[in-house]
Formats: sequence, structure tokens, C-alpha cells
Amino acid sequence: MKQPQNELIKSGIVTLVGPPNAGKSTLLNTLLGQKISIVSSKPQTTRNRILGILNAPGYQIVLLDTPGLHQSSSQLNQEMVKVALETLSEVDVIVFIIDATAPLPKADNAPTGYLTKAKANIPTILLLNKIDLMDKEKILPLIKAYETLHSFKAIIPLSALKNNGTDLLLKELLQNLPQGPRYYPEDIPTDASERFIVQEIIREKVFLLTSKEVPYSTAVKIERFKEDQERRLITIDATIIIEKKSQKAIIIGKGGRKIQQIGTSARIDIEKLLDQKVMLKLWVKIQKNWTKNPRLIKELGY
Repeated sequence: MKQPQNELIKSGIVTLVGPPNAGKSTLLNTLLGQKISIVSSKPQTTRNRILGILNAPGYQIVLLDTPGLHQSSSQLNQEMVKVALETLSEVDVIVFIIDATAPLPKADNAPTGYLTKAKANIPTILLLNKIDLMDKEKILPLIKAYETLHSFKAIIPLSALKNNGTDLLLKELLQNLPQGPRYYPEDIPTDASERFIVQEIIREKVFLLTSKEVPYSTAVKIERFKEDQERRLITIDATIIIEKKSQKAIIIGKGGRKIQQIGTSARIDIEKLLDQKVMLKLWVKIQKNWTKNPRLIKELGY
């Protein structure tokens, strides 16, 4: 593996923040050209700070995907928001992402209000995401409306899903990043462990294949990750943790069909990630009210 080089290039840390379901994880994956952060159409899918590394000959941009900023009385959700807010004071550039198709909030209740917690000297770029889903004549009025809410370095309409406008974002980032060294080797896209990404893939499938409160009451813990180099086979045992007996029944499904569906879908993505055959075994465990227990929340990595 190549070691970080000492030559000065454009380098720095950029946080991707904004309301839930604005497209932060999709943008991270698009910029990196591979899937690092899980995505679903449900809000609050991301629970941790996910780090992605965008490398090129003249720059290295460290991107932080964060949980959605929102008001909540839930202990787990409050911890998630805390993770996102902490990045506002420790980065070189803030990228605030808005779903452009969402109704424009009133000035006193705008999500950009969270930016008051950022240091005043940190450049902030606003992204109006999902423009592929809206009428183009609505974009300019939206830009003008957000110009009144905060002093942005730039406001960029884009579609993270379609990779439309990301070139403008990259140009703006490079203009606002300082010179510095490479913080990470050039050949790694993330500092996340394979175990972490695997458990996130499994949790993504629960989000995609279940509904109501079940995804939000779910955590995943990797119990075993064993590689057999001779057989080119990785055996993974994982526990899906939920809060109620009724949720366990939903996860397992009639005749075990739902958990089989979750496992099959997850295994396909995990094999792509690891480039090896995978034997995935899933178990379901009830941990009553874990999302309300600070100790358990911490033990599960949130």
C-alpha cells in the first residue's frame, strides 16, 4: 500500500450535512464512484459518520457523510444529530444539502438554521439536490430564497443520483480547500473497516425490505468474520437486533422467507464488496428498548 505523500496539494476535510433524505449518502457514493454509504428512500438511514476519500493527482478530499439534521426526542436520534453537528466545527468546508423538491421552509424554521453552530470562517456551499425531479423554472426562485437565509460561498443545483452538477461542486471545493498533505494513502476510498460496511449493508436491506418502525428499531452486529483463503470463502455470522417480539416476527417472516430475502440481497452486495464468495448467516435477537438506552446505543456503535 502506498503511504501518504508529503507534497502539498489541495487537501482538506469536507462535511456533507443537511436534513434527512436529502441525498448525502448518494452524493458520497457518486463522488467516489463506488458504494461506501448505504442508501434508502426512508429518512434517517445514516446513523454514523461515514468517511470517504476522493483522490486525484492534484488533490485529496476527505468527505464526511453524516446523519440527517432533525428534531427528535429519541435518544438514538439525538446521538445521530450530535454526530452531524460536531463536524461543523472540525472541517475545512461545509456542504449543506437540501432536497430541492421539498417545500421551502419559513425563515425562522429553515434547516439552514443549524449552520449557526458552525465556525464563522468555514466556507459553506449549498447544494439543491434532486433537480432531476423538479421543473427547471423553479430552480432560480429557490436559489434566491436560500440566498436570504445564509451567506453561502456558492449555491449549486445538482442531481447526485444522475451525477449532474457534481463537476461544479468539485470545482468549488477545490477553490475553497487549503493546501496540505495527503492524509490517507491514494488507493483507499474509506477508513471504514470491512466489518462495518458489511453490517451497514445488512442494515440497508432491512430498511429496504421492511416498513413502519422496524428499520428504525434495528441494529446489526457482526459476530464472526472468518476468511478461508484456500477456499476463497468468507463466513460471516451477524445478529439483527430489534426491540420487540412483533418486530422479530416481521424480520423472520412467514416460513423464514423475509430473513432469507434480507440475507440473499445482502450477500450479493457483500460479495461485490469483498470480491469473494460469502456464506452469510443471520440471527435475530430482541434487545428491549435498546434505542432508548444510552449504554446499549454506545455498545452498538452509535
